Amino acid sequence: MTAQIIFFTFFATVAVISSVLVITRKSPIISALFLVLNFASLAGMYLLLYAQFIAVVQVIVYAGAIMVLFLFVIMLLRPENEKRFFEDNPKMKAVSLGVGILVLFQLVYAIWLTFMRNPVFRDRQASMKIGTVEAIGKELYTNYLLPFEATGFLLLAATIGALILAKKKLDTNK
Repeated sequence: MTAQIIFFTFFATVAVISSVLVITRKSPIISALFLVLNFASLAGMYLLLYAQFIAVVQVIVYAGAIMVLFLFVIMLLRPENEKRFFEDNPKMKAVSLGVGILVLFQLVYAIWLTFMRNPVFRDRQASMKIGTVEAIGKELYTNYLLPFEATGFLLLAATIGALILAKKKLDTNK
């Protein structure tokens, strides 16, 4: 067994166990912490795939920013005051279970179909180059410069709009 297989098995096991713990914990704060653990294990798997940039973004964006946002929402909503949804609607439990099983079968079918049409291709050098920060930066600033700049201006406009709306709301509260 190679080190890659051992690390992949470890990260995959942690990801599966932590994802199950996310949906089975009663406390939303504990669930959010298990979600951070899941994000970290996914970042480890990205590193094994030589996608360093995606692994770093996974940790910074998801485990950092998105989880802080989730925790603020959880604290603001106070879910302990809410009624239990499935206790009030027992039919919804069966419907959600059916939808979950349907989505699982669709995922298994899509993965099976992908492997049947395109067998796994093992060009290690090419895969190591694709996920680096240098390769992604080169693509962004050469082939995709216009969409990259347009996205930057769109985010800037959204930020300015949010600040203007927040300022108007603060001015009306005085």
